[in-house]
Amino acid sequence: MAIIDGKALAAATKAEAAQKVQELRAKGIVPCLAVMLVGENPASQVYVRGKVNDCAECGIESRSIHMAETATQDEVLAQVRALAADASVHGILVQLPLPAQINEKAVIDAIPPEKDVDGFSPVNVGRMQIGEPCYLPCTPAGCIRMIESTGTEISGKNAVVIGRSNIVGKPAAMLLLEKNATVTICHSKTKNLRKICAAAAPISRARRKQHGTVSCARSRRASRNCSKRKNARNTAAGVISSRRICTA
Repeated sequence: MAIIDGKALAAATKAEAAQKVQELRAKGIVPCLAVMLVGENPASQVYVRGKVNDCAECGIESRSIHMAETATQDEVLAQVRALAADASVHGILVQLPLPAQINEKAVIDAIPPEKDVDGFSPVNVGRMQIGEPCYLPCTPAGCIRMIESTGTEISGKNAVVIGRSNIVGKPAAMLLLEKNATVTICHSKTKNLRKICAAAAPISRARRKQHGTVSCARSRRASRNCSKRKNARNTAAGVISSRRICTA
């Protein structure tokens, strides 16, 4: 059984980031992340608070910009452009989703690639596709890190990605491919999803444990769980086995 301790891994990641921040500060560089929130989405407010707190733990300066639910497209774009022009701001993160009157693509496209810490801009997506250095979407990158923390060798495995969103599914597939996995992408129109998920050796089902720990316990039920959860939102690091990785 492989145990993924999410809290321990997060603490190690923050410690690593804090060390890098100290090195930058020693050179007179104070990293700064600007986080924009438009509207009153409760989940988005939680995410933004978490990001601000994480920055504080790592020694990163943060700026939280909260705009009204009624903000116009021009107002949001003006704020993004102001942050893009501010040399003291090194990263810009616009919390999604945005209110209905805002064109998300236009806002993402307005963020310079070198400040696009979410990795959503077309330039960073293209760089990721061809293996060039760039900011990576945090959820799929975190999944890869969690898998590797177990000592699992991704290279040579048959990987199944359930979901094809631009935020998680597609980048997860690209990152697995970069690690030399053979990748199959499944989605809402995929037929025989259960068969695809069950095609490999005995598989492991990632399940949530208390205190942030994820246990990947071997289970014959894992393929059925994949079928029931087509978007696999609650599978944490995914379904992992000696021959296959199923991640969302």
